[in-house]
Amino acid sequence: MVKRFRVLILVGLATLAADQVTKYLAVAHLTEALDGRTGLARLEGFVSEQNLDNDPPVEGAFRRSTRPYRFIEDYWHFRYVENPGAAWGMFANLPEGVRRPFFHGVSLIALGFILYMYLKLTPEQVRSRWALALVTGGALGNFVDRLLRGYVIDFIDWHWRNQPGMRWPTFNVADAAICVGVGLLLLDSFQTRQPVESVTPGGQVV
Repeated sequence: MVKRFRVLILVGLATLAADQVTKYLAVAHLTEALDGRTGLARLEGFVSEQNLDNDPPVEGAFRRSTRPYRFIEDYWHFRYVENPGAAWGMFANLPEGVRRPFFHGVSLIALGFILYMYLKLTPEQVRSRWALALVTGGALGNFVDRLLRGYVIDFIDWHWRNQPGMRWPTFNVADAAICVGVGLLLLDSFQTRQPVESVTPGGQVV
C-alpha cells in the first residue's frame, strides 16, 4: 500500500516544501515584513503575520511596502501579491466569513477527488501518477496559505514590455505545479493505448 502511494507522497511533499520555501523567500526579500527579525522570529512572522510589536495584522491589509525585483527587465519580475480569491482573483470580493469556508471546502473536495483519481490509476500510468502528485502538492501549498492567512501569496510576475493585456496573472510555485500536472494529465489522455489482447478457449487471439 505504501509503495502504491510513494510517488504521491514524495512528489506531493517536495512540491509543498518548494512552494512554502519560495513564499518565505518572497516575503523575506520582497517585503519589509521580516525586517529586524532573527532566527525563529522570522519564521513566526512568515507563518503568523505578527508584527514586531506582536499586534495582530489588520484584516485584509497587505503586508509592509514591497520591494519588487526585476529578474529580466520588461519580461520577468518578482513582485509580492496577496490573492484572497481563486485564480485570476475570482471570488476575492466575497465576505470574509463566506470566502474562507468556501475555499477551504473547495480545497478539501478537490484533494479528495485527486485521491480518488489516483486510486483508479493502473501501474502503467506512471505519467498520470506524477501529474496527480504535482497537482496534490500545489493544491496543498495554496491550501496551507488560506488556512494560515486567508489568502494565497503570489510573487512571479510575467509580462511583455508592460503592454496592456500582455501580463500573465501573478502566480507561485504551487500554481506552476498544478499547471504542469494538468498538462501531463492532458498529454496522457491523448496518448494512444493499445487494446488488451485476449485469447478465446479455442486459442484464437481477439
